[in-house]
Amino acid sequence: MLQTTFVKSIGLCVLFVLVACLIYCSLAMGQLSISFRAVWDVMNHYNAEDTEHLVIATSRFARAMIALVLGMTLAVAGVLVQALTRNPIAAPDLVGVNAGAIFFIVLAITWLNIQSLAGYMWFGFLGAALSGTAVFLLSSWGRDGLTPIKIILAGTALSALFISFTQGLLVIDEQSIQTVLFWIAGSIAGRDLEMLLSVLPILCAALFISLLLGKSMNVFSSGDDIAKGLGQRVGLLKILMGILIVILAGGSIAIAGSIGFIGLIIPHVSKKLVGTDYRWVIPYAALLGSLLLLCADIAARFIIMPQEVPIGVMTAIIGGPFFVYLVKRGVSKR
Repeated sequence: MLQTTFVKSIGLCVLFVLVACLIYCSLAMGQLSISFRAVWDVMNHYNAEDTEHLVIATSRFARAMIALVLGMTLAVAGVLVQALTRNPIAAPDLVGVNAGAIFFIVLAITWLNIQSLAGYMWFGFLGAALSGTAVFLLSSWGRDGLTPIKIILAGTALSALFISFTQGLLVIDEQSIQTVLFWIAGSIAGRDLEMLLSVLPILCAALFISLLLGKSMNVFSSGDDIAKGLGQRVGLLKILMGILIVILAGGSIAIAGSIGFIGLIIPHVSKKLVGTDYRWVIPYAALLGSLLLLCADIAARFIIMPQEVPIGVMTAIIGGPFFVYLVKRGVSKR
């Protein structure tokens, strides 16, 4: 574990450099192999008539940026979910955002005949926001207010409900199954940079606010009673964390579909490196999430060339064994 502030700062710098190197690799590597010199030339002397330059500018740059941002948002959402529920094997889909987003995308395809990726994105974002909001509203009812067990139960129930609705719609319109599978598996291939830019301001704002909550989350992790005794407004903090989870996870799902395990495993890796101080856990998780998603995207291009493995499958291949390890080890609540 990294101990001193200086060492932790050096660690952040190392992760930043690694992420930058992977972005460079993402621009160069794929079915069409491009030299690293050509990547540099694109940034300095772009030539629209050069095939390699065109591939980087129109396809790979968007993929790299989407992987960079979504890796951050999914990982930070995972940190917030595990902190809010005090459950070390919780993930962002626990609050129903995945199931809600997929249902609304299916609804847009089957009933409204929407065909554009941008249209799917906004419907997915709306579904994630509504389902996540419903989970937190349901969890707030009752004498005890918003509690971890209520969040888990409400999220599980609403997810099951939305999954049933989704299956019902697909039975009615079987032609939509192929399009929906594209979102369920998760993919950043073919995504336009405009899709990311349209939601980037709100995602960046949510990431920044999450960083600011580090100190408050340290107090909150001690338990509701202790946090209240120290003057913390626990109810308001829970609501704010819930809103951030919905924005971060919902925005990611809306752009790329269901990408699992990043929100589950990255918080544990981050805590293993810097301990349980959320002022460090959150920035480390953001960079580690980008690192993992960029690696998964690069690997997905080579396994079954010339086809690509959906990136959600790649993260599952990496995260599945880790999840089994956590369960077998019997991770205690942090």
